[in-house]
Amino acid sequence: MALNKKGSRRITVDGIEYRWRIRRKPSYMQGLCWTPMTYAVEAAGGSQPGTTLIVTSGQAHPSNWVGAEAVPNRPAHVAASIREARDRGWEPTKAGSPFQLDRSAGFIAQP
Repeated sequence: MALNKKGSRRITVDGIEYRWRIRRKPSYMQGLCWTPMTYAVEAAGGSQPGTTLIVTSGQAHPSNWVGAEAVPNRPAHVAASIREARDRGWEPTKAGSPFQLDRSAGFIAQP
């Protein structure tokens, strides 16, 4: 699975370039703040797409429908997620199923 280049941002972590993207429109569950925001990361460049990293953050989607405060997802958070996923076995250049990283501890769903 490859990320759309449109809307994605580049980040370099430990000398390797990646692209990351937050879905523009929240899913139904994210829009109601029942589930936290997710974003996708993949290695930039290369002739073949590798494994995509799917990060579940501990924050509400910025475009949620209930007006819950959303903290911006900063590049430092993305870099920390990439490092944690690599430590847990994510290999971004090898083909395979998406690698899930759950960083949603402390997320409180809206009633």
